[in-house]
Amino acid sequence: MKKKTLSIATTLFTTIALTLSSMNYTSAETVESKKGQAVNSLAPLKSEAKYSYKDAIRETVFVQSSLDTDENGIPDRIAVDIIRPKETSSGLKVPVIMDSSPYYESLGRGNESEVKDKNKDGINEKYPLFYDNYFVPRGYAIALPDMVGTNQSDGCPTTGGYEEIESIKVVIDWLNGRAKAFDKNNQEVQASWTTGNVGMIGKSYDGTLANGVAATGVEGLKTIVPIGAISNWYNYYRYAGQTYYNNGPGGLASRVVNSSRKATCQHVFNRINQMADDATGDYNDFWNERNYVKDIKNVKASVFAIHGLNDLNVKMNHFNEWWEALNKEKVPRKLWLAQTGHVDPFDFRRAEWVDTLHRWFDYWLLGIQNGIMDEPDVDIERSADVWETHASWPEENAKSFKIRFGPGENENSPGILTTGPVNGNITQTFTDNPRQTETAMVTNEMTVRSDRLVYLSEPLSEDARMSGVPEISLRATVDKENSNLTVMIVDYGMDTRVNHSGSGEGIRTLPTETCWGESSDTDDGCYRETEKTFRTASYEIVSRGWFDPQNWKTLLATDPLNPGKNYKFEWGALPHDYVFKKGHRIGVIIAGSSYQRTIPSTTGATFNVHLGQSFINLPIIEGKKGVNF
Repeated sequence: MKKKTLSIATTLFTTIALTLSSMNYTSAETVESKKGQAVNSLAPLKSEAKYSYKDAIRETVFVQSSLDTDENGIPDRIAVDIIRPKETSSGLKVPVIMDSSPYYESLGRGNESEVKDKNKDGINEKYPLFYDNYFVPRGYAIALPDMVGTNQSDGCPTTGGYEEIESIKVVIDWLNGRAKAFDKNNQEVQASWTTGNVGMIGKSYDGTLANGVAATGVEGLKTIVPIGAISNWYNYYRYAGQTYYNNGPGGLASRVVNSSRKATCQHVFNRINQMADDATGDYNDFWNERNYVKDIKNVKASVFAIHGLNDLNVKMNHFNEWWEALNKEKVPRKLWLAQTGHVDPFDFRRAEWVDTLHRWFDYWLLGIQNGIMDEPDVDIERSADVWETHASWPEENAKSFKIRFGPGENENSPGILTTGPVNGNITQTFTDNPRQTETAMVTNEMTVRSDRLVYLSEPLSEDARMSGVPEISLRATVDKENSNLTVMIVDYGMDTRVNHSGSGEGIRTLPTETCWGESSDTDDGCYRETEKTFRTASYEIVSRGWFDPQNWKTLLATDPLNPGKNYKFEWGALPHDYVFKKGHRIGVIIAGSSYQRTIPSTTGATFNVHLGQSFINLPIIEGKKGVNF
């Protein structure tokens, strides 16, 4: 039997109805907030469940775009499935929560991989995820556009290109009266039922579309909630010149395209693979088109970002570059950072997530002054289900400590990390091992090997928190024209940690369910519960960073190395927020190819590292005893 909760409207929110602008929301005595906004002094203001989910209007429209991605001479139409309160047919105007996706046909959304038309009968029985069940009764419409080239939309996907972003932007244009749409009988349909206020949400590709559309500055988009989302597609398939794997963009496009159009779109996939230039890994016009960060000045929508600190699918550099750029433009924003990998907050902090998301959309789409923007900007999960609030990220008082690499006590000892000088012209060498795994790189750290260099701190005298981007500068010579470089920051110390690298990326799915919103015969709001998984080990890889030495000048061009020449190789590792515990050691590993992560080099190059001129900058919050390296 399903374990079902009572309606959220009943169990979580005891409310007093008040009609305002055709909407129903809770009210209580208000006071002026520190930002001059009216906030509730007794209980949070929230829209309440008032409208029938079972009686809601369900429709599919096809928005006319200017695109012709399959090059058949016919403009692509974008399919959008919409569910909205029945009362919108008689004058009620509601805002729209939009989850645009390429995954609605087969791969599905959420932990349970929900699709729109599971039995393939041409009828969309399901609106994936809980948004419709929960928010439609509270006076919102839910719109689920199929990205261009996927499911019921025309055309071909282009993996992050202009066409994909435009295919979703035009839906917002239609919701605001700037584009046309048609029903399945080719009759024009107008969105007279909406206020035009749109909030986009989604995990992974869905959140990526939200980032990209926000970067166009489209009118009507009031807020976005990107979860584990890409901000720059170069960083999804490359890292500082190194290619993760070949044929990535075309392969993904081929995977998400409408299953009946793979052959029709194959020429598009071939073209984007060629333009991506796997061979060099360089940044070019293809990638620049797919870099949304460069257009950050266009962003008008607020941003509530969620990211896994240990996400190795959409890595933390995506979030960090986007977040820093938003900060420079003073875009209103909020952030959750979790200990998981690529996981939705519905599956790691469910009750708090639904409540916070509810208040976020109420504020930005309904204008309910509920005080959410007066709360701390940042929530960080420090350990499993233990959350802290912070005013900013990275932590403002984090200092960049320049930590040098020093020799060990003897030739059979690992090197040391020190904030002091490393005197003398000391060098250490390692040879790239193209089959070396991450586990091999970081384990047996006290053993000196020819295919890596290890540098360790003394046991820490107190906890040390790292918050931000580690940056390495390596002065070295190399005996081949090309090779790879890897740096890893490691926490050495026995501990039990969230198992973000295991199956489920930090969570396990349970057989019991909880329900969030109302249900119909074909679409319930009930989802399986989850719990954290753990790993007890003597080390944790905290951050990684890879580098193509041939891009030592710029990511725009490959420059073959001159064997024997003294180079300064500089690159960053993945951002993180991590506490190294008292008694643990901080380790830095330097090696060549990372067999599991990038395409390995085959040259077998040997690097000769000048220790006195090489260092790593770690962003550390200094404790009472300082940083004891």
